[in-house]
Amino acid sequence: MIRALFLTSRPLSWVNTAFPFAAAYVVTTQRVDVTLIVGTLFFLVPYNFAMYGINDVFDYQSDLRNPRKGGVEGALLDPRWHRLVLWLSGILALPFVAYLVVVGNPASWVALAVSLFAVVAYSAAGLRFKERPVLDSLTSSTHFVSPAVYGLLLAGATFTPALFALLVAFFLWGAASHAFGAVQDVVADREGGIGSIATVIGARRTVRLSVVLYLLAGILLLATEWPGPIAALFALPYAVNQLPWWRVTDETAPTANRGWRRFLWLNFATGFGVTMLVIAYALRAA
Repeated sequence: MIRALFLTSRPLSWVNTAFPFAAAYVVTTQRVDVTLIVGTLFFLVPYNFAMYGINDVFDYQSDLRNPRKGGVEGALLDPRWHRLVLWLSGILALPFVAYLVVVGNPASWVALAVSLFAVVAYSAAGLRFKERPVLDSLTSSTHFVSPAVYGLLLAGATFTPALFALLVAFFLWGAASHAFGAVQDVVADREGGIGSIATVIGARRTVRLSVVLYLLAGILLLATEWPGPIAALFALPYAVNQLPWWRVTDETAPTANRGWRRFLWLNFATGFGVTMLVIAYALRAA
C-alpha cells in the first residue's frame, strides 16, 4: 500500500510544483521564513498527492489499458485504495492550506483557490477538464504555473511586463508539455473512452502544436529581465526532443513514450539551469 500511495504522488514531479512557488517567493521577499517552508512542503507533497491521486482514482479504467502505468509514470491504483486516496488528498492538504490562508491576502487566496480548483477539476467526475480538448492542456499548465503566481501574490510582488512575459512563457511551456504527454496515451485513452487534446486533433497535430508552443515560450522569455533571456535556450531541447514524432500517426503514438521519458530527464537538467538563473537574478537584485 505504501508503495502505491508513494507512486500515486509522482515523486519525479514534486519539484515541478514546489520550485516555482519557492523561487517566486524567495526572489520577491529575499528571505527564508516559515511561510516559505510551509508553502514549499505543501506544493512538494500534499499538492502532488491530491493532483495525481484524484487522477489515478478517476482514470482507473483507462490506466488498466495503459502499459506505462504502474511505475514512476503513474500508479495503477487498486480500487480498494480509491476511497483512502481521496480522503488523504484532503486531509494532507488541509493544515497547509489553513496556514497559507491565515498568512495570505485576498489576491493570494484567489490564486490558491484557482490552483486547488484546477487540481480537482482536471480529473474528478462531473468536471473532468482533462476530457475537454485544449482546456485539458490549459488546466494542466495551471497546475504548475499557479504555484508561482500564488508565491508572487503571497509575497506582494509587483507585476511588470517582463514578469507577465515570464509567466505566459511558463504557461505555454506547461501546455506544450501536457499536449506531448497526451500523445503517448492516445490508444489507451480511446479504448478507455477518455478524450484529450491528442485524441481529438490527432497525435501528429498535437506534436506539432507542442513544438510551436515551446518555441513561442522561448521567444517570450527573450522579453524577461536579465538573465531571464538565457532561459530561452532551454526551450530548444524540448522542441528537438519531439521532432522524431513530427509525422507520428495515432497508431504509432505509444512510441512517443520514449520522448516522454527523455522529457522527464530534461526537466532535471532544465531545473538545474533555471535554479542557476534564479540565483543570478536574486544576487543581481540584492
